[in-house]
Amino acid sequence: MFLSIRKFKYLFVTIFILITTSSFSSEKNITYMEVLQNPNDLDLNLKYAQQQGELGNFKQTISTLERLNMIYPDNVEIKLYLLSVLVQIDSPEKAKTIIEEMKLRRDLSTEDLETLKEIELELADREPSLWTVALDMGLSNIWTNNVNSVSNSGLKMSSDSRVAFADAKFDRTGSGTLGISASRPFGEQSSLLLSATHTSSDQYDERDDDLQSYGFTLGIDTALGNQFLSPYLIFSKTDNATDADSYSFMYGLGGYFLVGERNTITYGYSYTDSKADHNNSDLTANDDNAISHGITLGHDFSLNNLISTSIGLGFSDSEVVADAGNDAETYDFSLGVNFAFPWALVSLSSSHSFNDYKREDTSIDSNTIRSDYSNTSSISLTKAIGDLFPTLDPNRSLFFNISFEEVVSQSNILNYDYDTDSLTVGLSKSKSFN
Repeated sequence: MFLSIRKFKYLFVTIFILITTSSFSSEKNITYMEVLQNPNDLDLNLKYAQQQGELGNFKQTISTLERLNMIYPDNVEIKLYLLSVLVQIDSPEKAKTIIEEMKLRRDLSTEDLETLKEIELELADREPSLWTVALDMGLSNIWTNNVNSVSNSGLKMSSDSRVAFADAKFDRTGSGTLGISASRPFGEQSSLLLSATHTSSDQYDERDDDLQSYGFTLGIDTALGNQFLSPYLIFSKTDNATDADSYSFMYGLGGYFLVGERNTITYGYSYTDSKADHNNSDLTANDDNAISHGITLGHDFSLNNLISTSIGLGFSDSEVVADAGNDAETYDFSLGVNFAFPWALVSLSSSHSFNDYKREDTSIDSNTIRSDYSNTSSISLTKAIGDLFPTLDPNRSLFFNISFEEVVSQSNILNYDYDTDSLTVGLSKSKSFN
C-alpha cells in the first residue's frame, strides 16, 4: 500500500519535470523577474506581453502594456497593441478612452488612422449581450491509500470498548463534474448570477461511498467603491449509494474590499440548514439534521504578477438535532502560495482545523468528549494542454491538473486518529458564450 503511494509521488515528480522541460524546449520564456530587472527594456517587455497573451493571461499582458504606454507615451504601436488586447477581452470603456486620446494626435500615419477607425467601428457594431453563459466540465481520478480512514493503531472505540478496525484500503475514485452558469448585468455596477452543477463520484472497490450531487446557486455581485458584495442562496442535494440521501439550504454574504493595488481583504457569513432523507430503509436519518453558522476572514496579497499569497481564518458552529455527539465548534486556519509561471500554475497550500465537540457520543465513547486536530497539505500543478499540443487546444481552454494531498488527523478518540495520502489527475475545460 505505502509502496504504491511512493510510486505515485515519483509519478507526480516525473510528470512535473516532463512538463517543465517540454515548456522550455522551444523559444525561451521570459519570466516576470526578468521584467522587474529590466522594466524599461521595450523589446523584452513586449515579448513578455506577447507570451502572456498566448497563455491567456490577459491581465499580465494589459498591465505590461499599460506600463510601457506610460514609459513610451509617443509609441503608437504600443497603444494599438494595447487596444487590440482590450477589444479581445471585451473592455470597451478602457478602449474608447485610448481611442479618444489617439484622435488628438497629429503624428498618426494613414495606416494607423485606418486601424484606429476599424477598431472604433468594431466597438460600435457590438451589441451588448444581456447574458453571459459559461460551461465548465471536469474529469478526474483520485488514488487514495486509506479511503476508509482506518486509525493508525488499527483499533477503534465502539460502545466504550476497543475493537479491531477494518484494514486500510487502497482505492481509486472516478469523478465527473458538469456546470453551467449565467450572469446578467443590471444597474451600473451589479450583476445577477445563476448556476447549476452536477457531480458524480464512483469508487472502484468501496462502492458504499458512491454518490451523485446537484447544486443550484442564485447570487448577486455588486460594487460599492472599493467594496464588492455577493449575497447568495444555494440549494444542494446528494444521492448516496447506501446512506440516506441529504439536502441543504445555504444563504450568506461574501465580500471583499481592496486596500491599495496588492492587498485584498475577504470576509463572509453563511447559514446552513442540512436535512437527511427519513425513509423506510433509514428510520434514524433525521437524527443527522443540523444547522450551522460560519464566518470567514482572509487576506490576499499579490507580491507581483508571478507570486500571490493567501491567509484565511474561519469559525463554524454546528447544532445537530439528535444528541449523538456531533455538535461541534470548528476553527480553521489556512495558508496558500500561488506561482503563475509562464509554463504552468503551481499552488501550495496548508490548512489546519481544530474541532471541539460539545457532548460525548455514547455509541462510541461515553467517557470522552471528542477533540480533533487535522492538517491538510497539498501541492498542485495546472497546465494548459494547448501549451504542449497547440493543434489539439488552440484556444488554451483545456487544462491538465495533477495534485498530491496529505491529511493528518489527530484525535483523543482512536477512531479519528489517521493519515491519508491521495494523488489526483484531472482534466477541465471552460467555454464562455456571449
